[in-house]
Amino acid sequence: MAKVITPLTNTQVKQAKAKEKDYYLPDGQGLQLRISSKGKKSWIFKYQTPITKKRTNISFGSYPEVSLALARKRREEARENLSIGVNPKTDREEQESVRKAASENTFSKQSHRWLMLKKENTLVSTYLKRKQMLEKYLSPALEHIPVTSIKPLLVKELLDPIAKEGKIETVKRLCIILNEIMRLAVAAGVIEYNPLTEMTKLYASKKVTHNPALSPEELPELVSKISESNTKKVTRLLILWQLHTMTRPGEAVRARWSEIDFENKVWIVTAATMKMKKEHMVPLTEQMLQILEEVRQVSGHHEFIFPADRNPRLHANPQTANMALKRMGFKGRTTAHGLRSLASTTLNLEGFNRDLIEAALAHEEENKIRKAYNRNDYLEPRRPLMAWWSDRIEKAGLGEQMRVGFKGLRIVS
Repeated sequence: MAKVITPLTNTQVKQAKAKEKDYYLPDGQGLQLRISSKGKKSWIFKYQTPITKKRTNISFGSYPEVSLALARKRREEARENLSIGVNPKTDREEQESVRKAASENTFSKQSHRWLMLKKENTLVSTYLKRKQMLEKYLSPALEHIPVTSIKPLLVKELLDPIAKEGKIETVKRLCIILNEIMRLAVAAGVIEYNPLTEMTKLYASKKVTHNPALSPEELPELVSKISESNTKKVTRLLILWQLHTMTRPGEAVRARWSEIDFENKVWIVTAATMKMKKEHMVPLTEQMLQILEEVRQVSGHHEFIFPADRNPRLHANPQTANMALKRMGFKGRTTAHGLRSLASTTLNLEGFNRDLIEAALAHEEENKIRKAYNRNDYLEPRRPLMAWWSDRIEKAGLGEQMRVGFKGLRIVS
């Protein structure tokens, strides 16, 4: 006949005293209170492992931190596990492993990893913008939260107030940042899937406003106002450089003398400077070389062709050309980036090959299949195109106008 064990009382547990050797007070169904020779009390659950039937035990914690009632609750949980063939000790180790991984793989840790990749793979200006948005909007609320706990409802509560302020584009950008961080966590094996993939659908998009750009007929006015303005020489030459080379504002201001190959008449824009992170080669026309000769007098001894005013060791601000164009009266009519649209429109109307124009603008091929097979940068075929464009700018500066007609462009004066 099995021995009947009388369950312990709170008084018995509290008053149990140390003896010369360790001893146990049974509570029944495998639960025991262990009293050490030094008086320390701890709860022990003894059981048989489900498969091997080997006798073993697991600690439920120390008394009084773990009360009699809590120890019994843990015993019942362990017995439930055993009834379905789960080893309580193995189950606890797995849960502790999950908790440890969650505490170590916080949003802060994953976002830091994402930032480091951004720092390596994007322009410094882009990296700093993303870092600022992360630190301003996301990190204060999410940094200590495990990525496994970041769900759409939590993110929605964070983004809704920003959306109510009318900052929809900020919300859209934050959704992109969050998705990039979460996809990185998936790739690292921290989470199995990204639950935020559809977050942007919760917020209506604002109508896209493209950069304003001048028409081909307005090119003479642009060149005239640039040459007649009282803008600083370096700034005027920077605007003309952007206009002739068709480069983006950030690419133009980062031009270095070391990138200019005068012998082969080409400007080699490094991949680190380019938006698409791919080296871009710009054929240099006679007019571009003339711009370089003029600006050499100012910056020939510096690293950057178009240095900053206050610190010539740095390059000019990408917004320098924009601000100058506004002062010239082009606010709302064009931007520095809009100069690329002016060039593209004019060249397309003149009938130049689309591939050459896209290569000159350093646009990424949208057709993935075509992109895989067409890796030509069209450097030599682009030389006549660039020469025609520079000539067009020069003639516009002399007053020659063109009109968009039935068959494209035509000279009217």
